[in-house]
Amino acid sequence: MAHNGKHALITGSSRGIGRGIALKLAGQGIKVAINYRKNEAAAKDTLAKVKQRGSDGFVIQADVCRPDDITRMFARVKSEFGKLDIFVSNARPDVPEFYQGPMNITLEQWDTAMNSQARAFLVAVRAACPLMGEGGRIVAITYAPGGRTGSWQPWVGMGAAKSAMESLCRYFAVALARRGITVNAISPGWIEDSVLNALPDVAQDMIRSWHEGDKGWTPMGRLGTPADVGNAVSLLCSADAGWITGQVIAVDGGLSLMDAGLPLDIQRG
Repeated sequence: MAHNGKHALITGSSRGIGRGIALKLAGQGIKVAINYRKNEAAAKDTLAKVKQRGSDGFVIQADVCRPDDITRMFARVKSEFGKLDIFVSNARPDVPEFYQGPMNITLEQWDTAMNSQARAFLVAVRAACPLMGEGGRIVAITYAPGGRTGSWQPWVGMGAAKSAMESLCRYFAVALARRGITVNAISPGWIEDSVLNALPDVAQDMIRSWHEGDKGWTPMGRLGTPADVGNAVSLLCSADAGWITGQVIAVDGGLSLMDAGLPLDIQRG
């Protein structure tokens, strides 16, 4: 599935899921703008890996919580690429900046979550559109369970922010449909080299044991990888996906199919 001659911007692509997406697209001949907030060395390492895959690009520092940074980032994209075919909204703040339950989350933490997701997506999509023609692809990386459940209490700020971003995907999908631009969201399950790795070691071990193996909660018996998410983004960015828009697509090894009200032994047969 080659996309030669196309250009992409992926926020938060210096590492983790964003890096997985960047490397997948680079392997298909897409030039990639790699956004980072703090870790320039990681961004440059991602760019080196992009080049190893036969593509090219550049790194750009920007904090998506700051609208002026977003504007500057897209101005650089226009200067370097002249156009944009793919925009992936993936960046999020570090966990301590928003990770607190509903009774204790500060307004600053709440604003950080919202501004990094819903507001950043609103500003970025409006900046991306003038650079896009027919066949443009916009993808948001979300976490749908955070908007449906209330059990992961410290995720309340990000859960609400991701839900708002998913809603924006639907509104933008309608607004941009006549221009041939699709807007979708991908909701990963638990992914290695992601927010999981920012949790305490004991929590990471519990999550892995809960999902992996024949008795794990995830039907496919493993956690996902950044490459799994990159594969899904690539599919949505293909010409064959031009009739898919406004959707939230679970990329989770079947995790979202499971019923919390039934014991696993009953569900798995």
